[in-house]
Amino acid sequence: MRITTVRRVSQGFFLALFVWFCLVSTLGGEFWRLRGWPVNWFLQLDPLAALGSLAASGELYAGMAWALATIAGTLVLGRFFCGWLCPFGTLHHFLGWLGRRGLRAKAREELNQPCPAQAVKYYVLLFLLAGAGADLLPRLAGGLREAVGSWLALALVLVLAGLATLRLWRQPRRALLAGLGWAALLLGLSLWSAPDEIKGATLQTGLLDPIPLFQRSLNLTLLPLVDAAVGKLSVAPRLYQGAGLILAVFLAACLLNFWRPRFFCRFVCPAGALMGLLGRWALFRVGRTQAACRQCRLCETDCEGACAPMGELRQSECVLCMNCLGACRDGLVTFQTARSAAGEAPSPDLSRRGVALSLVSGLVALPGLRLGGLVGQNWSPGLIRPPGSLAEALFLERCLKCGQCMRVCPTNVIQPAGWEHGLEALWTPVLNMRIGSSGCQQSCVACGQICPTAAIRPISLAEKRGQGDYAAQGPIRLGTAFVDRGRCLPWAMDRPCIVCQENCPVSPKAITTHEHYAARMAARVGAAAGDEVTLSSGGMKPGGLGTGDYFLQPAGRPGARRRIRANAADAVSLYPEGDWRPATGEAVEVVVRLQQPVVDPARCIGCGVCEHECPVSGLRAIRVTAENESRSAKRSLLL
Repeated sequence: MRITTVRRVSQGFFLALFVWFCLVSTLGGEFWRLRGWPVNWFLQLDPLAALGSLAASGELYAGMAWALATIAGTLVLGRFFCGWLCPFGTLHHFLGWLGRRGLRAKAREELNQPCPAQAVKYYVLLFLLAGAGADLLPRLAGGLREAVGSWLALALVLVLAGLATLRLWRQPRRALLAGLGWAALLLGLSLWSAPDEIKGATLQTGLLDPIPLFQRSLNLTLLPLVDAAVGKLSVAPRLYQGAGLILAVFLAACLLNFWRPRFFCRFVCPAGALMGLLGRWALFRVGRTQAACRQCRLCETDCEGACAPMGELRQSECVLCMNCLGACRDGLVTFQTARSAAGEAPSPDLSRRGVALSLVSGLVALPGLRLGGLVGQNWSPGLIRPPGSLAEALFLERCLKCGQCMRVCPTNVIQPAGWEHGLEALWTPVLNMRIGSSGCQQSCVACGQICPTAAIRPISLAEKRGQGDYAAQGPIRLGTAFVDRGRCLPWAMDRPCIVCQENCPVSPKAITTHEHYAARMAARVGAAAGDEVTLSSGGMKPGGLGTGDYFLQPAGRPGARRRIRANAADAVSLYPEGDWRPATGEAVEVVVRLQQPVVDPARCIGCGVCEHECPVSGLRAIRVTAENESRSAKRSLLL
């Protein structure tokens, strides 16, 4: 069997496995729903996800240790993950092949020539990792400051920066050291001036990391579209706010393959850049056994990495597609331990300015993103995180934006955050109580069990409900419901409604009611026969007063009121309760009982069921915000 056939089988298998894992990330009883499948395995194999999480949080979640296997394999074989395992790479490979069909060999060869823009992905990688590791230098500098004092530490930072700059002038090729020196200067100065709320680290690799990107796109756009057609994947159609932008990014990445094969892999992919850097020192590599050949150029016709296999091979760009091995008629291109006899280009070819700019930009980006105070005092009250979420700054250090928690949520209440919560929070999970079948259910902890980095930590039902060993700390609070009295039917419009109180799942209920009686109509009794009373003024809607909330009472004597059972346009029928009997000619009033909802913040857990069920279907009359959430003591409402 040809090596390219083996590669295609591998690609097809792992793409199908990836789709299957996304499909089974669904709660339910069928065999194809969640049943202990390792649905995060591809994320755990991703070295960029592991490295970014480690750099940002200083910790490596246990499951992410699988990335060590990928790193080890890359050091031995090269970029095998890109060419043999990566499902997003397989999709681009297939689309690029479709785009090249029908082209002449010369045109296909021109499309596969190395391009200086292939260095862009390395700058993207440095930028994202610098942002993720932005807290490392301040931590080191903070330790240095405690050890030797503030002014001496500042002097050392300035000296290092000066030496780095001097090195840059004398040896321009040492740009990396100079870039790090300038970054140390900027961060060192910020330690003495910047407030704490704009410091820290942020994990933004998931925006362009191929595994989270593909998983997010599949979970939140492609599978819901399929489900809308077949109606089998979920109990109810899945809806996701901002799905159009996620789909647009995915389609753009796919369609660019028809302009340049594997466009995303060659020019954008930061994970491919990381494995390209590791693959430079791989033990095995594609190469020629002798420098001279017939110059047929067939090896470059279907090259997937644009790595110039006929000339000086760009080892860091080779994705091990093995097309060149099958194309060479003389068998001169092989997979070997020796370097290519035709030579290897010193790739990636990065500019000094590009490296320095990427690193410094990544380090400065976080304070820039947080200048709005969204992690500090100006936090967004609408940013309600799932139960078990870490405090916001720690959450942003761990979340990969993969969409797994959104896919597994049975009520569809977990949604991707949009621009309104800041760029740093884009596509991270947030609760939207209006979408889906209900709010956050008390009997569900699925999101924490599936999160690959414990940004949403795994919790038990007992902890969520505040039972057993967790009784002292009480249930986990996601926020608090607030009644908008200007929109609430009983408060603002004298219309009876107790939907929020009836649906509150907390026991004792967090929503209670205050009774208030409002006069609707004054009349006189025309005739009275037992419990049947005819009123002098008509105009009532037949059947409109028989809800149990309307009463008839003598004018000025509210204590003698009787409940109305049914009504016609000019008559009412009363329940046989109470001692008062209407008399002919007596002045009476029709009043409505209003049960006005009031929220007890000590009991409310912010589950959002009340908001979801509120009959005011636009801007809800009762809405949940993040105040009083358990994960932040600073947002507490109660002493």
